Amino acid sequence: GSGMCRLVDTLIIKPPKKSPLFSRTIALWFAMLCGVYLYGTCLKHVGTFTMLKFQNIQLIQKPSLEALIPTLHYPKPESFSRGECALNPVRFFAIISMQRSGSGWFETLLNSHINVSSNGEIFSVIDRRNNVSNIIQTLERVYNLDWFTSASKNECSAAVGFKWMLNQGLMEHHREIVEYFNHRGISAIFLFRRNLLRRMVSVLANSYDRKAKLLNGTHKSHVHSEQEAAALSSYKPIINSTSLISDLKEVEMITARALENFNSTRHMVLYYEDLVTNRTKLKDVQEFLGLPLMELTSRQVKIHKGSLCDFVSNWDDVNKTLNGTEYERFLHADY
Repeated sequence: GSGMCRLVDTLIIKPPKKSPLFSRTIALWFAMLCGVYLYGTCLKHVGTFTMLKFQNIQLIQKPSLEALIPTLHYPKPESFSRGECALNPVRFFAIISMQRSGSGWFETLLNSHINVSSNGEIFSVIDRRNNVSNIIQTLERVYNLDWFTSASKNECSAAVGFKWMLNQGLMEHHREIVEYFNHRGISAIFLFRRNLLRRMVSVLANSYDRKAKLLNGTHKSHVHSEQEAAALSSYKPIINSTSLISDLKEVEMITARALENFNSTRHMVLYYEDLVTNRTKLKDVQEFLGLPLMELTSRQVKIHKGSLCDFVSNWDDVNKTLNGTEYERFLHADY
């Protein structure tokens, strides 16, 4: 780039005597090329930086016309006959999320639809995700309707899927998984949480309860009553304020990388906070999956309800660390 720019200077300062108009035209062309090259390089760097900024990522590209309509499938399960529903099309989906981001609640909402089977966190079992061929085999069983859980609607499912956490083989094998999703016509529903500080409190509290088993000696990740919620939220974790900002940045980068890796799939991006405050988002999800619209319900109760300062032991440290930073907004948000 700089060599070309020096050549432009030479041409402008010392034009040949014979044809000044010709040399000026050449110089002008070189200057324009140089400018376009530098502009393009800068734009590329700015674009990359913007793309990796978590808050700026929604749907990165406008979906193509084909992407607006989910692919219809007619599975032939080996374990049962679909009978008269064999001619009813099925849509395939995967909920892609991170632990403690509202995906358990969101899945119960989806499963309250009479035609949806979302089969839980199937890749929490390590053997199913320890190599690509095991992952693909598992996916084939799910999308062939040969995977049975309490959520299975069997014969007359109009949409079938499951919940996949980013740390369950999804990122390590993303190229093969994206290829499989695109080849098989699987729609991805990304569900993330904007307030990563609240997510951190939930992760720490859930991790503590695994050992402490606060509810009569049993560990529960999700609850169905205010009493159970109060019992679980009575534990106040200590947050490492020294690594807090780098921990939050790391989660942002993981999320941004996931969206970048899966950008070529048919997908939609949802945020937990939007689902809580705006129930029309559930209508968007049903439309995205091409389902008949229904009122979706869940019995799950939120565990950490109210101001975040009530749920953190060293709140003053956390407050001091985040005040005046880009993460200050996490201190005050309700969800």
